[in-house]
Amino acid sequence: MMNAESDDLDRVAPVIPLNAPRAPEPERNPVEKALASSLAFLRRRLSGEYEIDEFGFDPDFTASVVMPVARLLYQHWFRVELHGLHNVPQKGGALLVANHSGTIPIDAGMLQVGVHDALDRNLRLLGADLVYQVPFLAHLSRKSGHTLACNSDAQRLLDKGELVGVFPEGFKGVGKPFSERYRLQRFGRGGFVSTALQAGVPIIPCAIVGAEEIYPKIADLQPIARLFGLPYFPVTPTWPLFGALGLVPLPSKWMIQFGEPISLEEYSADQADDPMTIFNLTDHVRENIQQMLYDLLLRRGPAFF
Repeated sequence: MMNAESDDLDRVAPVIPLNAPRAPEPERNPVEKALASSLAFLRRRLSGEYEIDEFGFDPDFTASVVMPVARLLYQHWFRVELHGLHNVPQKGGALLVANHSGTIPIDAGMLQVGVHDALDRNLRLLGADLVYQVPFLAHLSRKSGHTLACNSDAQRLLDKGELVGVFPEGFKGVGKPFSERYRLQRFGRGGFVSTALQAGVPIIPCAIVGAEEIYPKIADLQPIARLFGLPYFPVTPTWPLFGALGLVPLPSKWMIQFGEPISLEEYSADQADDPMTIFNLTDHVRENIQQMLYDLLLRRGPAFF
């Protein structure tokens, strides 16, 4: 009788070895993941378990709100490819210098997503004055890690070992007509070179292909631009003809190339005020980016496939 009971118990509750592999937990579907992430984000906000730095950067807000939205465009709409990631340092300060285009500067956001997801680093972008004159946009930019494009802010970020991004063409690059696509505009007065020299960090040239096709600018309504205090008021094949629908960017194929770092070790911080040094280095960086743009265009092929 006892033997029969023992056999029954063995069948009901078999002995599992301590070193037996555990069955994998069922993976949650994307909706459940998004809901759990949103609830965790709300809990942190309500409990105050997040930090904001001296520039207004909120890493928790950026990772939980800004990045997921931008990542949809990055992965599924523009299908961005990154090249030359080994040229971007894993840690320490560096100045990433890129071309700027697209009529609406979406390229800044895509570059930020690429660096964040591929290298697990926050790219601290420098923005024009106009960005910080628009209340909601200014607040969102600062929370996303951006700050004013001035020497003092850039210097402080680089001294902290941050990866800083700058677009020397400014609005001249973003607002240029489609007929001048992928032709770099003037790089200002080389303020980014002075900043890198003073901070003693390398300059990493970066070329972005794909942004020129998202809103092809075919005309500029300057009277309207002056009325609203804008650098330009674009007309594209879809805007303003199709209204709000015309604001949807065209799904061009993007490629981003990080070039070899330009070391400034042979220069001293005193040369940050030398006009000839600044001019030569600025021109060198610009030539590198322009050549990378030409190379990427050949590699990409058709703009939308």
